[in-house]
Amino acid sequence: MFILVQAHQFDKFSHLIDQSFVLRKRVFADRLGWKVAVSGEMEKDLYDALNPAYLFWCDDEGKRLYGSVRLMPTTGPTLLYDVFWKTFPNSCDLVAPTIWEGTRMCIDEDAIGRDMPGLRPDRAFCQLLLALCEVALDHGIESLVSNYEPRVKRLYERAGAELEELGRATGYGRFPVCCGIFEVSARILMQMRTKLQVAEPLYQRSHPTRQQKSQPTALGAMLSELRQADISDTQSIQPDPVQSRSLVMASWPSPGSSTINP
Repeated sequence: MFILVQAHQFDKFSHLIDQSFVLRKRVFADRLGWKVAVSGEMEKDLYDALNPAYLFWCDDEGKRLYGSVRLMPTTGPTLLYDVFWKTFPNSCDLVAPTIWEGTRMCIDEDAIGRDMPGLRPDRAFCQLLLALCEVALDHGIESLVSNYEPRVKRLYERAGAELEELGRATGYGRFPVCCGIFEVSARILMQMRTKLQVAEPLYQRSHPTRQQKSQPTALGAMLSELRQADISDTQSIQPDPVQSRSLVMASWPSPGSSTINP
């Protein structure tokens, strides 16, 4: 199953969060040779301390992790602007309430092979990407921006996703790193489901639905606040983009393995 874990649920799902840190170390440090922060058998960085949201793929009991993605609003600190700024031109403005960054996206081929022997790694990649599109659309995100290796583009295309490559750079690891922006829409979701032949949703929201407006999810409330802040900003003096991203994030409530993107 696919679940979205937010800051108020970190204690409940701490075992999955820890498993994701271990998986990330195996993928990004051991396999890809990235210069990432490693502590023991885990890889985690300062962005994990900023209360991001995590999309986890796990077994039905919620015990074993198969894959994960970290999600952060581009109006706050991001790897894109702080680390991978060389991968896209200065003319690109990727800061907006409805543009979110997806990072540290990876799957555990060993665990998937043990529990789902008929599922190929490339198919598993695509399913995680489809679930990510479902989550983003369900929470009002309109675009996802991500850094990835050139060879992974074929997986995005195989899954039916549409992306625009904005640029690429070397010096981050063994391979060049690209920057791409992905459209999130009902059209894209239907296109992906058709191409992957998946009829039913992979992700099921575990919180109140949108019709229960008196109890919005934390992520949905965050997007609403960001949209209001964006409207207010356009009616006054435009703030410095970096400063505004930091201020918004500060107020946010608080293979074995293969990879799709950093």
